[in-house]
Order: sequence, then structure tokens, then C-alpha cells
Amino acid sequence: MTDETQIERESMEYDVVIVGGGPSGLSAAIRLKQIDPEIQVVVLEKGSEIGAHILSGAVLDPAGLNRLIPEWKEKGAPLNTEVVDDNFFVLGEAGQVRVPNWPMPPLMNNHGNYVVSMGNVCRWLAEQAEELGVEIFPGMAASQIVWDGNRVKGVVAGEMGLNADGTPGAMYEPGMELHGKYVFIAEGVRGSLAKEIIEKLNLSDGHEPQKFGLGMKEIWEVQPEKFQKGRVVHTMGWPLGKNAGGGSFIYHFEDNQVLVGFVVHLNYANPHLYPYAEFQRFKHHPMVAELLEGGKRVAYGARAISEGGLQSIPELSFDGGVLLGCSAGMVNVPRIKGNHNAMISGIEAAEAAAAALKEGREGDRLTAYDEAVRKGDIAKDLKKVRNVKPIWSKLGLWPSLMLGGIDMWVSNLTGWNPLGTWKHGKTDAQATGKAKDFQPIDYPKPDGKLSFDRLTNVAFSFTNHEESQPAHLELKDPSIPIKVNLPEYAEPAQRYCPAGVYEVIEEGGEARFQINFQNCVHCKTCDIKDPSQNINWTTPQGGDGPNYPNM
Repeated sequence: MTDETQIERESMEYDVVIVGGGPSGLSAAIRLKQIDPEIQVVVLEKGSEIGAHILSGAVLDPAGLNRLIPEWKEKGAPLNTEVVDDNFFVLGEAGQVRVPNWPMPPLMNNHGNYVVSMGNVCRWLAEQAEELGVEIFPGMAASQIVWDGNRVKGVVAGEMGLNADGTPGAMYEPGMELHGKYVFIAEGVRGSLAKEIIEKLNLSDGHEPQKFGLGMKEIWEVQPEKFQKGRVVHTMGWPLGKNAGGGSFIYHFEDNQVLVGFVVHLNYANPHLYPYAEFQRFKHHPMVAELLEGGKRVAYGARAISEGGLQSIPELSFDGGVLLGCSAGMVNVPRIKGNHNAMISGIEAAEAAAAALKEGREGDRLTAYDEAVRKGDIAKDLKKVRNVKPIWSKLGLWPSLMLGGIDMWVSNLTGWNPLGTWKHGKTDAQATGKAKDFQPIDYPKPDGKLSFDRLTNVAFSFTNHEESQPAHLELKDPSIPIKVNLPEYAEPAQRYCPAGVYEVIEEGGEARFQINFQNCVHCKTCDIKDPSQNINWTTPQGGDGPNYPNM
């Protein structure tokens, strides 16, 4: 392994270092430059380009964009498909029941929202940021925190060329230390640096554990006569039933492309559940199959989604920096939307940092940011829906629709939640049950037309990792998968990973755990769901991973 004490790295100084080129990080960068063009801002993005690692549904609420760049239409933002048709269905195996729109709280209405590729929205935001003088470095994975005591002083980024055993190879580059008066962590869900900071500084103390879902998405080109631009469909029920919470989205985007996604809540108990196979089975429902037959899948990807809501957001500021967007968990679960809150968080953090810099401060806590999030638009958005997820987890789908609906309606009308604040309790890893207590699930084989095996689909994520580098998926104890997880949980990593990274291979009567890290689409599910919490997701070298063209 590399001896960090022997590595000499150059350092660069900035006013604000932003880790992550997603909606929150780019919004922060833009807002900082809008306030004061002299503020020195750098954005570090681990993907090969901005947008390469962005995956979202996505129906975008433009609230954040309206606040950041009010003239976004004139500037050519890629919001070209306004929602024209909103549909909710509860599926059975052979049919469906339409849930009427009228009993739903107003917050569930998608009027005025847009079906978008968030990857393309981020590419456009990056152009706006660069025009304002923001430095953006894609292919620069931030792999370490630079600590000064308990202050986050900066990050190490751009280390490349390590051998598989962690020693420097012939083409080794040590990377650089980028120091900031403030460091914004905008890595997205379950980022490795955010995880380290939250644990080291106990930022989650006094808050509920974060909850997660696994979102999988395919882009389909459908026959023109089946395409209805701006049509939005959400479903619940089959095929998950009582096995897990979750549901689907079907968004008619543009150019005959339909965005088909499936979300499985990761607090499911049955370790035999296979989320990817549930997604593939879902596409054989008559309503979905009729839409997709005759079309072709052109892209695939997956990522985790933060679902804990308001009660799971940790402390957001710490000495030297803040957590933005999905690094903190700002998704509105029933709306399946978080991008608007991510953008607003970036704006609020930028305003707090700019005010601090103007006062000559640096390296302290931006408590004004915490206050802005917990008393502002983000809290108002999340407060109304804070009980939907825990009710669903504890009581199931139908009670969640009824009780959660009443709670949302009353909160929408009065600002008061009659059910108070329900707790989540267990982490998703702790929710995993023992294999002996559940029946294995028999999944149909993919037909190669509507449904596909994992490795075939991973090819459509355009994922690539340099194979000579160390595996970025680290086992704290290499013996646990076979000695503990296999006998007790039927080693669920074989199934919960949507990219086929983990395998149990039988050789000569002995079982062996294999990690195919080259397949990893950076969804972080393994870091979240492993029942022994034995897998640590870290960043591979910069530029590696999926290369989503249009997600």
C-alpha cells in the first residue's frame, strides 16, 4: 500500500472547494460567482465529464433553477418537455387500478414541472458556471479529506496510477491537495467523504438514521405512435407486493424516448429479494409491455436514493465546510424529487459562505446554512411528507397511502403534521432478515426483448474501470462474506447489486467471494445494504465508472 507520509503533493488554494459536479455543487459554484466574481471557486468531478455520473428520473421542479438563473429559458436550459399528463396506478399481476388525481395533496401535482435528463441539465449548468469563471476539473476524484484537527481543510484529488496492491505504478500521479477556506461536499448519495465526515464528527447524533432506495433506470426508444411527450406515470404494487416498498416511473421525454425506472426501498427484510430482477419482471406487466414492445433499450444505470427525509438530515455544517444535496439527504420521497432541493441547498450554502468570506472568516462553521435549510424552502417541502416513508416501512403500502395522505393534506393546509414525526428506527442493513426465515424467490429468466440479464444491461451504462488499479470496493474483513453472510443471509450482495459486481463461486466444494469491481456503476447499494456493514465504497481513480450519455 502507498505510504501517505512519503508522498509529496503540490497544493492549490481556493476560497471554496466543491466536491461533486451535480446540481447542488454546480448551483453553489454559480451562486458564489453571482454574489462576488472575485471568489475563487473550483469544482471537482470524479466522472469523465460533467454529467457522466448523473442519474435521476427525472421530473424536475424548476423551483431551484428559477431562483438560481431566473432567465434559464432564454439561456437555453434543456428543459424542453413540460409535464402534460399525470397518472398514478396500483398494479396487480395482470391489471391495474388508476388512482384518481383529485384526492392527492397539491404537492403531488406535476403541473409546471419538466421531464429532463439531469445529466444534460448539469452539463448546461457547468457551461453557466464556467462563463462566470468557475474552474471545473472533471476526471478528478476526491479520494481523501485533508484534516486540520477536526477542521476540513481540503481534499486530495487526482491520484492515479496505483497498482492493484496499492503501490505506485510506473505512471503514478500523486494528485494534488486542494485547500479551501470552505469545502462543500456535494458527492451525492452515500459519498465516501461525506460518510467519513459524518462519522468522525458525529453529525448524525440526535437525528434518525438515513434510509435509502435503489433506483434503476433504462432509456427506451419506443414506436412513435406509442410516444406521448410529457406523459408521466407512477406505479406501486406488483411485482414487489409485500416483499418490499417501492414503485416505478415511466416518463415520456423527447425524440420518442421513454425513461423507465424502478425503485426498491432498501429496508426490505427478505435477503433472497433480487431488486434488479424485480425491475426486469415489472416490464412484463401488460401495461408496460404494451408500451415497450417493438422498441429498444438504449441506456441503463442505477444509483441509491436518500429516503430518510427531514428527520434523517444530519448537522449540515462543520468546521471548514458543509454537506449539500444528497450528501445530506433532501429527497421528497412521495414526489420522487430531490434535484430542486439540491439546487436550493447549493444556493443557501453559497450565500452563507460568501457572507462569511466578506467578513474575513474562514474554516469555521457556516451555521447560517444550517438555519437556512431547516427554516427555509427545503424544510417546508420535506416537513409535509416526513411521515410517508416511515408509515410505509412500518404498516405497508395502503396505510401509507391513507394515513400518509391525510398527514400530507393537513400539513399542506395548516403547516401542522397531525401524526407528529414518526421515526425510522433501524438502518437498512439492520432491517435485513436471516435467510432461514424467508423463502427464496423464483424469478423468470430474461427474454432478451423486454428484460435483460445484468451484465448485458451494464454494457449500456458504458462503464469502464482501469483493471490494474486497487479495487475501490473494500472489505473490512475478507472472511465475512463466506463465513457470516453466506450461511446467515445467503450472501445478499449477489442479488442487491444491480451491476453483478459480487459473486459467490463454488470451486472444489469451497465457496469463494469474488468482486468484479470493473462492473460497478457507483450506486453505493453495497455500502448501504450489506448486513454486516463490511463493504466500504471508495472512489476509483478519476474518470472511471459509468459514462451516462443522457441520464
